[in-house]
Amino acid sequence: MTAAITLHPDEAVTAIVAFFEHLRPENLPQIGQLYAANARFKDPFQDVQGVAAITGVFEHMFVALDAPRFVVTQRVVQGTQCFLTWDFHFRFQRFDRHVTQTVRGATHLVLDAQGRILLHRDYWDAAEELYEKIPLVGALMRWLKTRANA
Repeated sequence: MTAAITLHPDEAVTAIVAFFEHLRPENLPQIGQLYAANARFKDPFQDVQGVAAITGVFEHMFVALDAPRFVVTQRVVQGTQCFLTWDFHFRFQRFDRHVTQTVRGATHLVLDAQGRILLHRDYWDAAEELYEKIPLVGALMRWLKTRANA
């Protein structure tokens, strides 16, 4: 059994940001080094727990989208809590295949004593950032938004 490596939260966040900004399918096995065994991941579409389930979220991302990549734009670290803002760039596989899409969002991370992620909670507006970009659904979402703001 190997001893756990303890990272200062700033060092851990630097490693986490580097991992996500360079995320590729071949890097997915390294997720277990960043996340605690019982970590939780939650975003507008899923709420999963455990390294295998979290790995599955990112595996699905690479299957469902073309050229997905994250760019972290800001970070705030306070103790074992971290807040990141990011741009997620990708292309749809079924329509507008040549248009790079961007979703802007934020992530709240809670780290354990070793600097591994215990909680990864993504915040982004699925209606504005995703649904409005899908043909037909987008027209309906824009109409609903107009009606709600009238």
